[in-house]
Amino acid sequence: MNIFNFERNSAQSDVCHPNRISPSDADQLGYFAAVNGLTEQQAQELIQTHGGNLAVLVKEARKLREPK
Repeated sequence: MNIFNFERNSAQSDVCHPNRISPSDADQLGYFAAVNGLTEQQAQELIQTHGGNLAVLVKEARKLREPK
């Protein structure tokens, strides 16, 4: 089960990819931020820097949470 596989209205033209996060989807962005202990701004910056690949984003989010 993928937590980012939101049901979509069939009238929408965008396709939901279960392994990607769309930076324009506020629900996905907010959920990703909450699950990974980030602010929405941090999540947005990660997506801008690393793209929408979920595995990469989770890895980078963990790096942000690690104590230095």
